[in-house]
Amino acid sequence: MSITLLEDDIGTMLSTVFDEAAETVYVVNPSKAAMSSLMSTLEAEDAPPEVRVLADERSMKDVMDDFIVASTAADLVETGELSMRLLEEVPNHSVAVTGDHVYALVAIGDAVGGLGTDDAEFVGEATDYYETTWADAESYALRTPAISRVRTTLESEIGPETANDFDSVLGSLATARGNGDGLDEVTISLLVAAKNNELLYDISKWGEDVGLASKATFSRTKTKLEDMGLIDTEKVPIDVGRPRLRLMLGDERLEDADSDELATVAQSLLAA
Repeated sequence: MSITLLEDDIGTMLSTVFDEAAETVYVVNPSKAAMSSLMSTLEAEDAPPEVRVLADERSMKDVMDDFIVASTAADLVETGELSMRLLEEVPNHSVAVTGDHVYALVAIGDAVGGLGTDDAEFVGEATDYYETTWADAESYALRTPAISRVRTTLESEIGPETANDFDSVLGSLATARGNGDGLDEVTISLLVAAKNNELLYDISKWGEDVGLASKATFSRTKTKLEDMGLIDTEKVPIDVGRPRLRLMLGDERLEDADSDELATVAQSLLAA
C-alpha cells in the first residue's frame, strides 16, 4: 500500500513520522535542513522513538558546526533518544524507516512530501539492510556539550542573570556558527559575561570545564571583541597573583540593548 504524507515543513513531516513509529527509526542521508530540523523536532516530542541517523561525515560536521543544533543533539544523545553514525557510501535518496513504514523524504519548494509504503516484505528488507549498515558504521564523535549542562553549570558557577541572558541571546538567533552566520558560543558567553560584569577568568574556566572551548580560545576572542570596541576590561586586584580582568560592555548600543537584542546589535557592530 502506498502512503503519502504532505506537510509545510520538514519538522512537521518528521513529527508525523515519529508519532506513527513504535520502534527505532532510521533516518538515512537527510538533507542538512532535515538534519537540523530533526534535532528541534525530537526535542519537542513528549515520548519520541529512538532515532538513528546515518549520514556522511561532511554533512554531519557542517550541521553540527551550529552550536544550537549540536548542543541540542548532545542532550538527545545523552538521553538515548538519538544516535548518529557515518555512511561510507552515500545513497542518492533520503529515507526514514520506522519498522512499519518506509518513507522517501522529498522537498519541493515550500512543501515536503513523505512518499511511503507499508508493504511488509519491503519494510522488513529495508529494516534489515539499515540495521546491518548501522552495525558496521562508525559513530560520529560529537564534541559539543549538551545544552542542558551548559545552562545548569552557567547558572551555578557564574550566576542566574548571566545564564538567563545566555538563553535570551541564543533564543534570538537562528544559527550560532560565528563567521558572520550568527554569533558563536564563545562570543555569546563573553558578551553576556560582560553584560553582567563577570571576570574573564571565571567565564573562561567555566567554558573550558564544560567543554565549550579552551581558555586560550576565550582569551583570543576577548582580545578580538576588545579591539573592535564591543567589550572593555578593567583590572581587579587579588590577594595572590596577577590581577584579573573584569569584563564590561564597551559600546553604549550594547549597554542599551535588552538581552534578546544583544545578538542583533553585536552582529551589526561586528559587520561594520
